[in-house]
Amino acid sequence: MEAESEPYVRLATMRQLHQAVADLNTARSLADTLQTVADGIVTGLGYELACVNLVRPDGDLVVAAFAGNSAAEALITGRVGSRASWERRLTMGQAWDELRFIPHTDGWVLLDDDVPQWHTDGPDPRFEDEWHPQDRLYAPMYASGGGPDLLGVISVDRPRNGRRPGAWGREALQMYASQAAIAISNARLRANMQRALVRLEREQQALRASEESFRQAFEYAPSGMAIAEMGGDQHGRLLRTNDALCRLLGRPASVLRRYSFADLVHPEDIGTLLRTSAEGGRAELRLGRRDGTYLWVSLRNSVVADTTDGPRFLLTHVEDIEERKRHELHLAHRASHDALTGLPNSAELRSRLGARLCERPNAAAGSPVEALDAAYGDGDDPDARTHGYEVDPAPGGPYDHHVHAVAPDTEHDDGAKGLAVLFCDLDGFKSINDRFGHHTGDAVLIEVARRLTTCVRDGDTVARLGGDEFVVLADGLGDADAADLAVRLRNAIIPPIRVDGRAVRVGASFGIGWAACGMTAEEVLRSADQRMYVEKRSRSKVHRRAG
Repeated sequence: MEAESEPYVRLATMRQLHQAVADLNTARSLADTLQTVADGIVTGLGYELACVNLVRPDGDLVVAAFAGNSAAEALITGRVGSRASWERRLTMGQAWDELRFIPHTDGWVLLDDDVPQWHTDGPDPRFEDEWHPQDRLYAPMYASGGGPDLLGVISVDRPRNGRRPGAWGREALQMYASQAAIAISNARLRANMQRALVRLEREQQALRASEESFRQAFEYAPSGMAIAEMGGDQHGRLLRTNDALCRLLGRPASVLRRYSFADLVHPEDIGTLLRTSAEGGRAELRLGRRDGTYLWVSLRNSVVADTTDGPRFLLTHVEDIEERKRHELHLAHRASHDALTGLPNSAELRSRLGARLCERPNAAAGSPVEALDAAYGDGDDPDARTHGYEVDPAPGGPYDHHVHAVAPDTEHDDGAKGLAVLFCDLDGFKSINDRFGHHTGDAVLIEVARRLTTCVRDGDTVARLGGDEFVVLADGLGDADAADLAVRLRNAIIPPIRVDGRAVRVGASFGIGWAACGMTAEEVLRSADQRMYVEKRSRSKVHRRAG
């Protein structure tokens, strides 16, 4: 059987983390950004205390923001620790990928150095992975682009669950530190850009000097920058791009000047671009690269004036967020898919099944047409019912535009089609686990999942409900079609499965249920499960035995 290697990541926790990362981009100043970084650790990652130590121009680190304890904040905010002391901490700690953890058993040698720190009181740990009051955990932040330059260090204390963070908690803290570094770099960049814009508006006599300052900031910005026309027939046309944007999109500046962002955006994201306000607007969308691929970026617009009361232009900041999007998709996939087989898990199966069902109760026992007539009249409209589904004909009603799922009449073949739910339970799987161990059992489950997936159509769902139970959702099937599918799936499972040079066999029992509006997802699955047990009892032990 599969062993749990990660704690279950609740959707609420993922939302908190996502909100904390999103808040980093809403801060208006560097000070706000630093405080938002500290607050996000407390509100989104489950720690009671968080401290942001920022590298100063002289190389030492100053406590720039604190969250979680007002007394500690007043005590250490603004204090400075030497770069040498910080380097010592980051090299002596246990490496959790890019994080550094110093257990209380090793941290006593740091008590007398000059790094600002607070001490928490509490009992000694009762179990191995419990957090000790003098444990230390640091998340270094590096300059945008993943370079070697240290931007600062996030230090955290007191996980709310009282335990040292596991693999997912470490990954979340490391991802958050990476996004925090980008936000801090962007805050500094925005501050520089805003100062340049103020000089352009208020210092007419220093226009040429200000233009040179702007050019330097624009050309050498670590993130993509562009200047585009604002208003008129050529609104949005790119006038100027920096090297970072050219590298990001794989196109030279001379080619980019032929386009606007509307020409480069992914077709599915054009609406997002159009909804973005020209003045101060922002959006997350995909831009096309020269090789035909698309890259997720954060696009933010500011308005600049060429001269006083002169033409206005759009200054667009383009930030690569591909890695963050990949992490978000990875986390979402892990929350909705089985870690062993890669199939949709029980929660995702119920979500997909529930999306097809509405709460309207069945009008009466009988055919789908009779149910429709009982709910909405005589049913003279021939377009209101098709192939075992009922379409709500009441404009603006609670089920307007909803196609009702109706189970085919299994006693009288009326040719209706429906959403079949095939509940599969493996026969003889327990004996394989008992005889050969869970490693062999896991390999069998993986192979069964592969065989089931290859036997269904694109658009059908194969999910692992748990243990050795699988469920197949297949839409548009009649009663005979579903029975034929169950036979094909059973025949695909029966052939021997080779694991470590040994051939093992499992059988399978299938129960066929039908999804119908007025039922819950649990009721549909329970119906299919019951039919599966009826079939399992009706088949002889000889036929169900696995070799």
